[in-house]
Amino acid sequence: MALGPKATRGGLRALAVVAFGICGTAQASAQTLTDTLIAAYRTSGLLEQNQATLRAADENVAQSVASLRPVLNYIGSAGLTFFNGQSSDNLSAGVSANWLLYDFGATRFSTDALKETVLATRAALLNLEQQVLLRGVATFLNVRRQEAFVALQTSNVRVLAEQVRASQDRFEVGEVTRTDVSIAEARLAAAQSSLAAAQGALAQEREEYNAVTRRFPGQLSPPPGAPATAASLEAARGVARRNHPLIRQAQHQVASSELFLEAAKAGLRPQLTANASIDIDQDGDDTESFGLQLSGPIYQGGAITSQIREAQANRDASRANLYQTALDVDQGVGNAWADTVVTRASLRASEEQVRAARLALRGGQQELEVGSRTTLDVLDLEQELLDAETNLISVEIDQFLADYTLLSAMGLLTVDHLKLGIVTYDPAAYYNAVKDAPGVNVSPQGERLDRILKSLNRK
Repeated sequence: MALGPKATRGGLRALAVVAFGICGTAQASAQTLTDTLIAAYRTSGLLEQNQATLRAADENVAQSVASLRPVLNYIGSAGLTFFNGQSSDNLSAGVSANWLLYDFGATRFSTDALKETVLATRAALLNLEQQVLLRGVATFLNVRRQEAFVALQTSNVRVLAEQVRASQDRFEVGEVTRTDVSIAEARLAAAQSSLAAAQGALAQEREEYNAVTRRFPGQLSPPPGAPATAASLEAARGVARRNHPLIRQAQHQVASSELFLEAAKAGLRPQLTANASIDIDQDGDDTESFGLQLSGPIYQGGAITSQIREAQANRDASRANLYQTALDVDQGVGNAWADTVVTRASLRASEEQVRAARLALRGGQQELEVGSRTTLDVLDLEQELLDAETNLISVEIDQFLADYTLLSAMGLLTVDHLKLGIVTYDPAAYYNAVKDAPGVNVSPQGERLDRILKSLNRK
């Protein structure tokens, strides 16, 4: 059976290297990892959804601020009055004003709590940005992984098909048995099955890429060098504790719950309100009234004390959540760090495995020539080399993915940190436009808000 060096898969690794892009220069038109991340950020429906959620949280602050301002209402009424068979009409129009002057800080505490909620929602949005970008990294690398697998399997099928033809030729001249031919045919059928599986996996990864970026991948360029992370596990954990958006979110939630507790306690105290009204009837006579009103709870069936207990429970829950979030972030960094260590060690071992498998195959081919090896032995050696090459490609991909996963665990997988060079959603712009509760189209702040809303609708 012709299994000499010229008929083997000696070029498989070189083909896979080109497919994976470890060496060589990408064409100018190839899609880079940066292109993929930009597309993932710009087309993410989850980001748009949570940006809208953040704007809703901004409006809660505006509504709380507005509750400290005078409230003006117009009143108009018309009716008929019947007395002793006589009727008279009653028409009146008026304006009333109410202004909360003092409530022992209840509204101020609520406003400050809502501001903390805004900051917590911003941190949640930043964490979601990390998830979107990490998914973009994963789909980019997985498409390249499956493309390399397809290239390997395609080359393997081609080589095994040639070996089947060679074994059939040698069988016809009596150099090998029908068993040798059948073994080669079985290996070819298995390779064709593996190729079909690899092509199916590639099709699925392409669908995932399309779901993430809203377009199917074209030619993907080689991934860049690994991103800078941290020099040690403790350094990585220190960065995560200071920067991870989940920890910042939990911290703001604690602050918010403590302020809501103070607002609930203030509900036991009175409120001072100013009232004014003017009414004009159908005869032109007017009635005016002005006054101050001090009101406070005497008995509400235990509702206020229940609200205080609820706020205390929410505060305790948020504190426990902060503690647990810090533990989870620490664990996530530790797991990601371990993955980077493992993939680097695996990469060195896989490279050695490929080198040894290639040498073993060459030796097996030479031994087959002199009759000390069987056809099955050489096919097994070829399969071992294919498995080693496949594993090496996978480990190379896993190393890149582990580095970006560690960056995400540290809280640094963001558009700004990666320097993607695109305009990102500015959470402060909308907040600054609405924090003072402007009326739309009646103030410079309202006009600015109109412009922001129009820009959001054009996205």
